[in-house]
Amino acid sequence: MLLPAKAEVARQLRRYRAWERAMLAAPADHSVRAPFEDAGYTLCVLMGKRCAREAADAAERYLRITLAAYLREQDERPHLSTTARRGPPQTGRWRFLAGR
Repeated sequence: MLLPAKAEVARQLRRYRAWERAMLAAPADHSVRAPFEDAGYTLCVLMGKRCAREAADAAERYLRITLAAYLREQDERPHLSTTARRGPPQTGRWRFLAGR
């Protein structure tokens, strides 16, 4: 697993928190929303998370603990099974329902 430099994570986390404060101060201001979402997206990419809040939490944990402890913590989290299926079952019945 590749992890970003702690200095970069700290810089992006500060940027995200600054834009978060600006959004809380002026939630209707559309000129603040785009940079806030960009900062959240960047943090998501850096930390490998899908949600900006999760990414911010992960960044704080990453900066607070040692690299070995962070990796150990990530390994202990439950992972989705690779055999998990999504969508309707693939049976003959489903194929013919669309043609009715």
